[in-house]
Amino acid sequence: MSDDPVHSPAAPGAAEADLAPEPVAHTLPGLVPGVGPDGRPRADAPLAAVTGVTGYVGGRLVPELLAAGYRVRALARSPKRLRGRPWTRDVEAVEADASDLEQIRAALQGVDVAYYLIHSLGSGRTFEARDRRTALTFAQAAREAGVRRVVYLGGLYPQGEELSPHLASRTEVGEILLASGVPTTVLRAAVILGSGSASFEMMRYLTERLPAMTVPRWVDNRIQPIAIRDVLRYLVGAAAMPPDVSRGFDIGGPDVLTYRDMMQRYAAAAGLRRRVVVGVGVLTPRLSSLWVSLVTPVPGGLARPLVESLVHEVVCDEHDIARWVPDPPEGLVGFDRAVLLALRRVHDAAVTTRWSSAAAPGAPSDPLPSDPDWAGGSLYVDERRMPVDASPASLWRVVEAVGGEHGWYSWPLAWRLRGLGDRLVGGPGLRRGRRDPQRLLVDDAVDFWRVEEVDPGRLLRLRAEMRVPGLAWLELRVETDDGPDEAADTSRRLHPPAVFAQRALFHPRGLLGHVYWWSVAPFHGVVFGGMQRNLARAAESAERARTDRRDA
Repeated sequence: MSDDPVHSPAAPGAAEADLAPEPVAHTLPGLVPGVGPDGRPRADAPLAAVTGVTGYVGGRLVPELLAAGYRVRALARSPKRLRGRPWTRDVEAVEADASDLEQIRAALQGVDVAYYLIHSLGSGRTFEARDRRTALTFAQAAREAGVRRVVYLGGLYPQGEELSPHLASRTEVGEILLASGVPTTVLRAAVILGSGSASFEMMRYLTERLPAMTVPRWVDNRIQPIAIRDVLRYLVGAAAMPPDVSRGFDIGGPDVLTYRDMMQRYAAAAGLRRRVVVGVGVLTPRLSSLWVSLVTPVPGGLARPLVESLVHEVVCDEHDIARWVPDPPEGLVGFDRAVLLALRRVHDAAVTTRWSSAAAPGAPSDPLPSDPDWAGGSLYVDERRMPVDASPASLWRVVEAVGGEHGWYSWPLAWRLRGLGDRLVGGPGLRRGRRDPQRLLVDDAVDFWRVEEVDPGRLLRLRAEMRVPGLAWLELRVETDDGPDEAADTSRRLHPPAVFAQRALFHPRGLLGHVYWWSVAPFHGVVFGGMQRNLARAAESAERARTDRRDA
């Protein structure tokens, strides 16, 4: 039996039908405003403000709200990060930092319902204080702006236990919002099952890569997971709750399982052999998170709070949410079906958002300086150009597909070792991959890079999120050759139609940054030079293949 779950058979017809499912609003009749005759929200429809729109849940919630008939105001610290999303033109994008009282208060003016989808998962030791300050600021702004309802997605937690720092912080944020004076809905969920969610990816890779494993004893704790589709349905439905409802709700799917059960049922759904799972008591959450970060794409800083949360049994104590948001006619999505749907989306490259959609906590976010005489200090540059015997379109297709499964076109062992070293010091490494194997959007993660700018057909600029003593960028450009017109020149070898320009830039931080640059500079010819040559050859090969097919 194959151990490749992506190519395993799914339930006949089920997953295919749900790849483009109806909006969740279709199962919420009477609760949502509904769209106008043109299929768009009406001009007088309630206005929903959504924070965290570049994250996993927020990026999926926006189109669901639009389909439900809500006007949407997308709040982001940098609205340009929303470019390329299929819903960008249908929303009002507003620049606002949720921790800045004046900015967020102005952004919430005229808003009927505000979604608070912000948390500092895996962002270091100060995340609790940061989450507390941001929640307090947002609560004050919502109250002063006259927001009618706040909706928050928090974590499911057991009563009467000492909580992990992550769960304790999310619980505190919910309490702050409930005390804001604005009617608030707090939805408490455990593991969210969906293509691209951090919890799902962690379970998926552990199960796929380890036919036998030694695990902590918490694998036998009970968990009530929930499908991302049902989470979105509750989020949309919560907007219509009456003003006198201000409380928290446990939300979960129909199945209560142990983590061991979840891995075995994932294996069965994915067409894998049954896994050998042995629980031992010596693996602490810290050791477990280090192990998870080495086996899965989830970096240690993110894996640790996820693992710490699994130490608790998280099962719903009530299902009161059904009083205001009734269960769908076909029932909530069960575990097996949620896995099948998620795997089908992975297989068909239909993953709309991923856990890596949000920028890595603590990662550099400074944009590339545009001034050649940058006053920010030293800026080291490694610049290369070469003609390519392929059309600009063929070259761009290869450029845009770089990273992930396609790799980096040079010295694979060196890239793998660099990625492993980055993970060992808490960085994302290479296992984060890509959201889509062919197409990139601004703010997409590409291994240990982040897309800072993409001009289709011309420019791809990547900002490093690996742990380095400074700021680093990799810029790939497709330019048109300035030679004679191709139609008048029969010698493609002398005058190829495209030029591949490549720049690596590094702004060092302190003496260590300068030492780092000069220590790796001797290898640039092998790494970046090889990358440029091999990527160009791949474009030329693809061009020849297309020409042969056209001439056949």
